[in-house]
Amino acid sequence: MQHNPDRIVIWPGYFNARSSRRSGRRVSADAAVAKPDLDGLVWAARALGLKKMKREEGISHPQRPHAKEGRLWVSASAASGSVGSDKKEEILQMIGTQWSELLQQRKEEEKKASSIGPKVGDKQGRSQRKVSSAAKQAASRAASARERRGRKKWKK
Repeated sequence: MQHNPDRIVIWPGYFNARSSRRSGRRVSADAAVAKPDLDGLVWAARALGLKKMKREEGISHPQRPHAKEGRLWVSASAASGSVGSDKKEEILQMIGTQWSELLQQRKEEEKKASSIGPKVGDKQGRSQRKVSSAAKQAASRAASARERRGRKKWKK
């Protein structure tokens, strides 16, 4: 690919919370995410306001040739206009912070949705509802009865 000083390449490995700075993480621990992938990187960059980008899938970073993580090309001039900076390190920090905030919001929404319970028409969700205490007691009595019967068989 031809060199273009306006383009910045961003690899998902820059945001890996499990790797150290020495092994390739380029953002702070607060801005890093657990399992970075190209889709999440594009999602965070769009949420940040970056418009001019190009994604390439199936490409590996030179230091990580075994991982086909892909990369994202971002226009520095477009980033300067939308984000306010054309420096790669600042853009990486902003994307990482946005990405970790989005993941935190998604976790909170999932937790809230699971605490609400199943919807009215959701038969599968309703069939998974909790069992009453009377049913729990009956199940424990049945289990203990099976246990007693099993012990008698072995004693013979």
